[in-house]
This record gives sequence, C-alpha cells and structure tokens, in this order.
Amino acid sequence: MEGGDAKTLAQQFFNLAYNCHLEGDIPTAVELYQKSLEIYPSSEAYAFLGWALSFSGQYEEAIELCKHAIELDPDFGNPWNDIGAYLIELGKYEEAIPYLEQATESPKYDSYCYPFYNLGRVYLNLGQLYKARMCLERSKEANPEFVPALETLEELKYKVN
Repeated sequence: MEGGDAKTLAQQFFNLAYNCHLEGDIPTAVELYQKSLEIYPSSEAYAFLGWALSFSGQYEEAIELCKHAIELDPDFGNPWNDIGAYLIELGKYEEAIPYLEQATESPKYDSYCYPFYNLGRVYLNLGQLYKARMCLERSKEANPEFVPALETLEELKYKVN
C-alpha cells in the first residue's frame, strides 16, 4: 500500500475510533486506534489511544503513548496536556508543570482552556492559590464557557491566599 493510501486508511480507522470513543465504547475505540497506528502511525492516534486507556486508569501506558505522539509532532498540544493531566491523576504535580506549560505554547492546539485549567489544578494542590487563580482566569479567557474553570474560580472566591 502506498503512503498516501495508508495514511487515508489509517485516518478512516482513527475517525471510527474517535466516534466510538465519544459514544463511550472505549474497548472498540482502543482496537480501532491501534489498527490506525498499525497502518500509519500518527501523533493524533497515539495521543487519543492514550486518552482512551486513561479511562481505565492506565496512566503510565497513556503517558508513554503521548511521548510517542510528541516524538512524531512536538507542536501538537494534546499529548503535552494529556501527560500533565495523567501526572496530576498520579499525584505528581510538580512533574506535570513543564508538560502543561508546553501545551499552553503549542502552535497546534485549539483547546488552550485545558492546559491552563490543569495548571490551575496543579497550583491548587500545591497550595499556590494566586498562581491557581491566574491559570484559571487564562482558562476562562481561552473558553469563557468552560464550566470546570468557571466552577473552580467560583470556589476560589471563598479561599484566602
């Protein structure tokens, strides 16, 4: 199969996987992401396979997949944010910071509210309320309707710096 044909077929499997993922059929999504990667490895398929595995708490595996995604395309923001989010889940707050900061600067990313929100979560867990508030405000600027950031900012109103 020629490169263009393989890439097109891999994209079709990725699209099917993504639809299954959004519908909550994680096992099928995992299989389809893997099939996509077998045909033509892409940053997106690695990152989204990691995301699917994270639903069952497989954070270490998800981190490794995101690192593969970054190797293929360091400008793609999703895997940077995802690694940070998985490290938060593992309680590795300090370790998450550089990944999340990189996500906020990634040129290929359309959801900057997520890494700013996740940085806010990190700083909340580290007891740095001012930094948390600043990151959450940036999340809100990136997406004024992003409910988790709005709710967390509301909760912060009642905390003392």
